[in-house]
Amino acid sequence: MVIVTLIIILLIGGIIALLSEKLSEEAPRVTALLSILVSLIYLMLQIIKPDYITVITQSSLSDPASWLMHLKLEWIPAFGISIEFALDGLSLLMVALTLILGAVAVSASWTDIKKHQGFFEANVLWTLAGVIGVFTALDLFLFFLFWEVMLIPMYFIIAIWGHENRSYAAMKFFIFTQASGLLMLVSSIALAVIYKEVNGQYSFSYFDLINLPKGYLTEYLLMSGFFVAFVVKLPGFPFHTWLPDAHTQAPTAGSVILAGILLKTGAYGLIRFAVPLFPSAANDFAPMAMALGVFGIIYGAMTAFAQTDFKRLVAYSSVSHMGFILLGVYAWNELALQGVVIQMIAHGFSSAALFMIAGSLQERLHTRDMREMSGLWKFMPKMGASAMFFIIASLGLPGFGNFIGEVLILLGLYQVSSWMAVAASLGLITGAIYSLILMQKSFYGEPNAHRGETTMLHDFRKREMLTMYTMMGALVLLGIYPQPIMDVAQTTLIGLIDAVQLGLVK
Repeated sequence: MVIVTLIIILLIGGIIALLSEKLSEEAPRVTALLSILVSLIYLMLQIIKPDYITVITQSSLSDPASWLMHLKLEWIPAFGISIEFALDGLSLLMVALTLILGAVAVSASWTDIKKHQGFFEANVLWTLAGVIGVFTALDLFLFFLFWEVMLIPMYFIIAIWGHENRSYAAMKFFIFTQASGLLMLVSSIALAVIYKEVNGQYSFSYFDLINLPKGYLTEYLLMSGFFVAFVVKLPGFPFHTWLPDAHTQAPTAGSVILAGILLKTGAYGLIRFAVPLFPSAANDFAPMAMALGVFGIIYGAMTAFAQTDFKRLVAYSSVSHMGFILLGVYAWNELALQGVVIQMIAHGFSSAALFMIAGSLQERLHTRDMREMSGLWKFMPKMGASAMFFIIASLGLPGFGNFIGEVLILLGLYQVSSWMAVAASLGLITGAIYSLILMQKSFYGEPNAHRGETTMLHDFRKREMLTMYTMMGALVLLGIYPQPIMDVAQTTLIGLIDAVQLGLVK
């Protein structure tokens, strides 16, 4: 019941935040932050037990009883639909990342939201609840339900509190993700029907559908439904076009949640579902997927060069970085998958921080145009130093988590395809170029003489710096000592690799 409790805390917290708007402007923000912190502390207390390490290191993919947490209740038995949640090392890391970055999102929007604060914070909490459901649901119908539920509050966040073209961006985001999600639903229903043909009853349970015998063409078509749904959310080329618009128009908290959390649901879906459920098709499709990853890395970086909008540049850099994740997933060896996990976490922190900085600049300057931002370090040295930190982390400087993730992915990829590893490494060079361009245009040089009044250019305050320090510490720890994270994920990743190998043998 731990997972259900986490989701209920966030759902009720959202209702309380909505109602507390009548008390004061601060009440919804405080309620949201407390709800997230209570959820995070509750999760930590549940997993820090004497046998915690044993469970993490000995769990079996095929035996749900060996997982850290598992709950299965009948829901619609006639169609084999259950309320089934489970938590292993991989999903534990993703749930923890969700709650930490949820707190960052609330902090980032502390002074940014001027209307309907209660409804805004409620939507933030409800989005987090949906994401936790995605990371823990192992009934495919329930997974789809949470996959769609998390889109609704995110749509409202962009459409109501976004910027000048928010309606267009929100609708584009919703259509892309909703349409691709329907493809996944069709594939899930088809899997349940195939299971009934083999076993005489329907089942949407992940544990039942692993290594389910299927015809090759059927497997390939069903895999395509899952692949498209997850790559749209990742997003990977050529399904990425919703992301720059959504990031640019979303409020700061929306951008933090999008970049730090929602994109990771796509990567998680590829690792957990798209490859293990369809091992033969995924194995044959891997060269195409990796080619898309390489192209996405280079395309995202080259497009970032041309941007003058701060948020749009960071958005395209995310498209480039997500290409590494696509490469690591379809290289499908332990080294590459460990790199994917590290990259998911590190990119979550670095991109969330950069979008928070972008939002802070827009709040002060009322623009995202870097051509009007030169010389800002003189007025905001703390923000400038923070931006420099996260920019060099994002470009993959040794000592930061992003470097560990990208290097592990490239090493794992080299074992599969040396030329793709060489091509993908160009992303490290192009990443340095557009990152330094971003820093140069925004914070260096002479102050813009046409900017006018500078009294509003106040630097980061204590709350903002505390948030920055939290993410800085996470990236440095991940870069210097990533082993604990790798240990938590290792058993899950090995189990997934073994399951795919068994499926290929069959």
